[in-house]
Amino acid sequence: MNLETWLAFLAAAAALLVIPGPTILLVLGQSLGGGRRSTLPLVAGVAAGDALAMSLSLAGLGALLAASALAFTVLKWAGAAYLIWLGLRMWRAPVEGAPTPLPPRRAGMQAFLVTATNPKSIAFFIAFVPQFLDPTRPFLPQAGLLVGSFVILGAGNALGYALLAGRLSSAIRRPLTRRILNRTGSTMLIGAGVATALLGRRA
Repeated sequence: MNLETWLAFLAAAAALLVIPGPTILLVLGQSLGGGRRSTLPLVAGVAAGDALAMSLSLAGLGALLAASALAFTVLKWAGAAYLIWLGLRMWRAPVEGAPTPLPPRRAGMQAFLVTATNPKSIAFFIAFVPQFLDPTRPFLPQAGLLVGSFVILGAGNALGYALLAGRLSSAIRRPLTRRILNRTGSTMLIGAGVATALLGRRA
């Protein structure tokens, strides 16, 4: 892979990551409640989820999901159900008193699961990444470079959103404001879950 191809991949991946998806919605919600203490576990969870999803895609899971209706359906419904469950929890989260963030390990695990079980991301990886691979060169070094680059970009993107939300959390004290934020984030997570459930096999 030459330098121009790698830079093109970085630009395309950065453009993709800037658009908030289910993972970023979760990061924002947890960071608003937990402040800076929740930032590192969330970012680590996002990085691990991206690394797993992209590695499995390159290893052939993406092709399996594209070929198997059952495999795609199982992963799709698991991811959709988890997003909807998280949205319902956010909707019912208390707004009186100080926010009660999740323990760091649970926050990181939630970020990991939401990122790793998004079937649209896996389908995207299998369609997107091969465009930047040079078939005349060894596969593993190229795959490692692309996975590592995407994971670093994804973690940096999540970190930026988390720090922004963490900064805002110190200023958000009114229960009404927190209720509006909770309900907005909840609605978006549930909507993302419904959208995931409605994905077609070739989405």
